Amino acid sequence: MGIGVFLSLRIFSIPDITTDGSFTLGGVVTAIGLTLGIHPLLVMLMAMIAGFVAGSTTGIIHTKLKVNALLSGILVMTALFSINLLILGRSNLPLLNTLTLFNLYTSNETILNTGITLTIVISVLVIFMSRLLRTDYGLAMRATGNSELMVRSLGVNSNSIKIVGLGIANACTALSGYLLVQFQGYADINMGIGIVISGLGSVMIGDTILGFVKTKSILLQLLAVVAGCIIFRLIIAAVLAIGLDPNYLKLLTSIIVLLFVAIGNKKIKLL
Repeated sequence: MGIGVFLSLRIFSIPDITTDGSFTLGGVVTAIGLTLGIHPLLVMLMAMIAGFVAGSTTGIIHTKLKVNALLSGILVMTALFSINLLILGRSNLPLLNTLTLFNLYTSNETILNTGITLTIVISVLVIFMSRLLRTDYGLAMRATGNSELMVRSLGVNSNSIKIVGLGIANACTALSGYLLVQFQGYADINMGIGIVISGLGSVMIGDTILGFVKTKSILLQLLAVVAGCIIFRLIIAAVLAIGLDPNYLKLLTSIIVLLFVAIGNKKIKLL
């Protein structure tokens, strides 16, 4: 999800709220697919395609109907709530005795097995995105985010690039929902509410890390986002461990993101 938010926010400079809906969409497609006995790897593809369609829809509304990007995301996110409920058929669906990605090659869903599986998935995704963004098409995507007018003057269809780019971003987000549903053992219709702030927090922390490194490498930027995801979750876990009321978790999340945004903008000093 962090990589998806990075793609939409940092590459295209679009705050894509579709994330909340596509995250849940990936989760509900996963729950239905696994309960029907479909192979987990095929379900992964299905979830990512569903996320791609959701993101592309936002891109089409934004580019073809000339609707503000933020509003486009809100419209699709709102529509996805009903679509997700229609797909799931209920508000909550548990995964009971189903084959998942975490027990695909071993019968025990141990922490070590889960860690290895997630490491493989994230490594493949980071390598793929790094290579994609260094291809000619990837350079066109990055150029579109930096200066759409210049890209258009070179004869590149920036609208189609935005549509595909937002589709890829939400495919990554749907992959996140796919993994979480299998990890927690159930899909919930409300699992994606406010989730975009977690992805944003990961990107902000990654930006802060890169502020000390001073690099333009796409691979390092993606790795910084992954590191940001881990740090963000460790901060949340540490605060909950010392006894914070979970009811204040969303407030804490907002404060953490705001803090790192301020650090990234150099409005406060670390030392």
